[in-house]
Amino acid sequence: MPPRAYLPGLFVTGTDTGVGKSVVSASLLHAIRALGARAIGMKPVASGCEPGAQGWRNEDALLLQAASDPTPRYEDVNPYALPLALAPEIAAAEAGIEIGLEPILAAYARLRAQADVMVVEGVGGWAAPIDARLDQIDLVRALDLPVVLVVGLRLGAINHARLSARAIAADGARFIGWIANDIDPQMARMDENFEILRRRMPVPCWGRVPYSQRPDPARLAESLRPQV
Repeated sequence: MPPRAYLPGLFVTGTDTGVGKSVVSASLLHAIRALGARAIGMKPVASGCEPGAQGWRNEDALLLQAASDPTPRYEDVNPYALPLALAPEIAAAEAGIEIGLEPILAAYARLRAQADVMVVEGVGGWAAPIDARLDQIDLVRALDLPVVLVVGLRLGAINHARLSARAIAADGARFIGWIANDIDPQMARMDENFEILRRRMPVPCWGRVPYSQRPDPARLAESLRPQV
């Protein structure tokens, strides 16, 4: 029997910053690996990095590295590690760094050679720019990846999710799925809000990640059904 053919990768975006893209991306990696695929995560641009013996490191990028198999080099997972926890355009300017597609594409190629499926995490929400010259759609086009949207279930989620879906489609990206993330345990009528979105979103729901104070991506992967 020939080996199964997988999608080459996914680009994970969110309805906003703080909706749990990194935890969901790491959980996706575990869920895809459970299907028998080699899966590697990448966060091309990360703001809010800490200095260490091996250089600047970002907590979210480290989470993706740990969830990957085979384990990739950090420098390929996160080519642009920006010290300040600010919008990437501002953080890059403060660090005197100009973000370009070429180093990202080169790192992606090295990772892709090791993986059946790549999970690439974007910055903030879909409309957040990467730098003064690049929007996220530019990276999505360059990598030729479909988009999965993480919807943080909190007040305003329905509006943010539907607007994000329209923006992704308007930019010409291939929008293939969305994932709900229960980020606010105090949200009123969370289940009803989820059902409204499930009926109205234009693409399938790949799962709903339950709230956890200490999220474990390997365990949360059981809540996901990646269509790869």
